Amino acid sequence: MTPQKKPFVSVILPIYMEEKYIGQCIDSILLQDYPKDDLEIIFVDGMSPDRTREIIAGYMEKYPFIHLIDNPEKVVPFALNKGIKYSKGDVIVRLDGHCSYPHNYISTLVHYLYKLDADNVGGVWNTLPARDTTECHAIAIGSSHPFGVGGSEHKIGLKEIKHTDTVPFGCYKREVFDRIGLFDEDLTRNQDDEFNARLINHGGKIYIIPDLVINYTSRDSMHKMRKMYYQYGLFKPLANKKLGAPATIRQFFPGLFLTGIVVGGILSCFSKIILCAYIAVLALYFGIGIAIGVKAAKKCKKPGLVLYMPYTFLNIHLSYGAGYFNGLYKVLFNKSFNVNTNR
Repeated sequence: MTPQKKPFVSVILPIYMEEKYIGQCIDSILLQDYPKDDLEIIFVDGMSPDRTREIIAGYMEKYPFIHLIDNPEKVVPFALNKGIKYSKGDVIVRLDGHCSYPHNYISTLVHYLYKLDADNVGGVWNTLPARDTTECHAIAIGSSHPFGVGGSEHKIGLKEIKHTDTVPFGCYKREVFDRIGLFDEDLTRNQDDEFNARLINHGGKIYIIPDLVINYTSRDSMHKMRKMYYQYGLFKPLANKKLGAPATIRQFFPGLFLTGIVVGGILSCFSKIILCAYIAVLALYFGIGIAIGVKAAKKCKKPGLVLYMPYTFLNIHLSYGAGYFNGLYKVLFNKSFNVNTNR
């Protein structure tokens, strides 16, 4: 049941170098219909050298419920844990400075958190291109298409509220962190997935709310997109090790695809049958990518997407797969996972 008195909500945002987006993000939070007397906004910044801190400071002069704390470690799980420890809310909402949110975002999350007797609830992404270029449109489409990201429901969308394994930018009851601990600071990436899997293992319930749509701005270059997916793959084996089992099956497909590319390429040198099968699989892969590109080109009026989409999917899958195998190597041989994940 929804409580009669609205719970106090702490909104926590790990940020670093977000001067392009932080203003619109803050404005969308300030436009929330949740009572400001029951709200605090905590920015945890990785010592941004751009104008991010200056912009936030300007808002802090007008709104005393906005706070800025430092995150010298510069990575997300440290920021989240610092924010949680600093906060005083009954409910913790994790947001991202790269997004803007509908005016009823917080109130809807809190409503369903209690109505569903959930431990975590979240919405879905509307993935937007960073700029009106063919490359940026390709990145946005590839990052939200089932062929690119599999069955990741918050990225590809769904029709009804449902029980799920993870959500972006979760809304948690504070008691969850008292019960199962904070975010794992070893996981520079995938800390949300690990935390949510740990929550489920402790009997927690997570729901995704499809009517709650977040405008998420995707990476603005293929290089940044490759880096992001490589790091997603890199930290998956470490998360699996900590959990004792894989959280999802879909994480294995990019690695299997990369294995098929390499092993199939080698074996095809020794067998015409394998070579024909290899060419047929690649033709099917690129054919699907081109078909998606044709549809996207008509919708976006950007003919270059016909060829850019298969190239984008290839970058997503190979980057993730390469990261996964490197992560597996690091886990097996106890190597360090220290990497720079800044945008």
